[in-house]
Amino acid sequence: CSYIMMIQTNVLGGDVMYNYSDFQERYILCLSLHNFFANVSCVSKGINPNENKLAVISDTKRQGAIVISATEPLQELGIKTGSRLFEIPHRNDIFIINPNMKQYINYANTIYKVLLNYVHADDIQQHRVNEIFIDVTDYYKQYCDKPSEFAARIRAEIEQETQLNCHIGIGPNMLLSKLALDTESYQHDQSIGLLNYSDIRDKVWPIHPLHKVWGINDRLEKELNELGLYTVGDLARYPVNKLTQLYGTMGNELNLISNGIDTNNVSETHSIYNPDIKCEVAFEKQYQYYEMKEIILQQVERLTKQLRSRNLLVKTIAFSLKSNANTISKSYTLKDGTNITMDIFRVIWSFTEQLCDKHEKYSALNISLTQLVPERARELNLFIDTFERERDEALALVTNEMSVNHTNRRQEESIHNLVDHR
Repeated sequence: CSYIMMIQTNVLGGDVMYNYSDFQERYILCLSLHNFFANVSCVSKGINPNENKLAVISDTKRQGAIVISATEPLQELGIKTGSRLFEIPHRNDIFIINPNMKQYINYANTIYKVLLNYVHADDIQQHRVNEIFIDVTDYYKQYCDKPSEFAARIRAEIEQETQLNCHIGIGPNMLLSKLALDTESYQHDQSIGLLNYSDIRDKVWPIHPLHKVWGINDRLEKELNELGLYTVGDLARYPVNKLTQLYGTMGNELNLISNGIDTNNVSETHSIYNPDIKCEVAFEKQYQYYEMKEIILQQVERLTKQLRSRNLLVKTIAFSLKSNANTISKSYTLKDGTNITMDIFRVIWSFTEQLCDKHEKYSALNISLTQLVPERARELNLFIDTFERERDEALALVTNEMSVNHTNRRQEESIHNLVDHR
């Protein structure tokens, strides 16, 4: 029988009542190819990534170059993504190599070809370099009785084609499939984990530390710990209005996450998700221009707190300020990202000084931070950006080729059936 059940139970999330039957119940797979670049490099060299220590370095000739990827045995020595070359011990059993972009693209294509044999491209979302979401709701019954059997079939075929191990989480939405991957799949011999809405109280709420949950990083976890929140259940029971006072719209997102709710669809978020952080403030009274400086600074502080909580940097800053006479607006893109309050404030205030009428009164302020990038080593960002761009270009060709081949096969089958019929 289906592992997803219709659940009528009302669950209290903070001060909000949730009925899980109101939310989507799909069959979403979250597939992870852990340490993708390092493991691909190992397999290409004919060595086992589970037994050998290998690091992919941005430039092996520079001691300050970063580690792009490391195998699990090397990570056990404390060398991880973002570490520096000079931190790696000088040992004969450690391989240190430069990245091979063409090689990585070829492996990514091979994996996608496996997936495209079973599902349409619109139902596949490459979320990260090593994580792929697949909506198999409309497909799995063509091959298997259960989604878990379908996941095992895909996993075996990927391993056969690439010699890469993968883990898979299954859930009724993207969030729970990701949690199933992170918390359940590593406990099973088949490397496949399941989570359902009915598992939230028993399996999701006990999860700790909080950074194990998708969307919560170490910095945000520390802030939540200071509020006395240590498990997902603690977060779920914390009043939503207090979370939104502290974190704005992200506070409501945290409450939904802690209750296993995710309204995103794989097909609707097929491109890489690039969120924005913004505030829209309509003042109860009108303020003089000189009073706006403190108000803008306060709002920027709120927004940069969200940036830092998510380990993000902003590149594009946009704002608008409404007065009795008109509305002024401006957008500005930084060369490098930032999450420093005064960096963003200086950009906004410098433009207000240029554009605002100092004698006007102001009634509304909007600030939007877009083009957000992870707060990681810039060198790593550049590498990932290049890989993703080249991968996406290659995948577009693969998808088009397979679509044409599929159409040709259908036409050949139709002609064959017509001939047989005659």
